[in-house]
Amino acid sequence: MEEDVRERIQKLLVTGDNRLKQGVDPAKARASWEQALALAREAGLEERIRPLVEVRLADLERPRG
Repeated sequence: MEEDVRERIQKLLVTGDNRLKQGVDPAKARASWEQALALAREAGLEERIRPLVEVRLADLERPRG
């Protein structure tokens, strides 16, 4: 069960990364990462996943140039 949740979290993180790389609306990448964090929170894994999501969100906020 826990392994399934970890796989789903990983898939959401990668989906967000891929969306950003493919030039999709950054809001869709953000949504994937936030879903991953919510799932981690429900599974008691938030402490491990939050830093990964925070780094991605910080990169999203950084101006592109």
